[in-house]
Amino acid sequence: MTAQKTGDVPSMRRFFAYRLAVLADEVSQAMARLYADRFSLTRNEWRVVAALADLGATTARDVGLYSTLDKMQVSRALQGLETRNLVTRGAGADDRRTKAVELSEAGHALYAAIAPLLADREAALLATFTDAERHSLDEAVQRLTVRARNFVRDEGG
Repeated sequence: MTAQKTGDVPSMRRFFAYRLAVLADEVSQAMARLYADRFSLTRNEWRVVAALADLGATTARDVGLYSTLDKMQVSRALQGLETRNLVTRGAGADDRRTKAVELSEAGHALYAAIAPLLADREAALLATFTDAERHSLDEAVQRLTVRARNFVRDEGG
């Protein structure tokens, strides 16, 4: 059996979604080196810490939605963070069956130590652009995010 030729279908490396995924992974790895090496956090743990810093006390489900992590990724990250006393869990405000999770004092201190380092790294990454290009990039990312969400919503995803 021979493989079919793809004809005029472009190489995977030419697809925007693929290129964006590669870029996102490269940027994420560049950022992860800071908190992995200096603070022994995984990417998922950092995403949970950052989500909780933004959201305050909330549920693991909401952390997952906010951070785009799945339920198992959130659960494992929370276990690691709880072991290090960076998060606390308690009864939910609306439903006692739902556990509320939030950053502990140590978790807030950790976030305060990491966030400026990531902001500096982000600024260094974006320094390749002019102010106008950064503004255009920000607008493009916002517009693409809305458009992609609309596709998902309209297609029942």
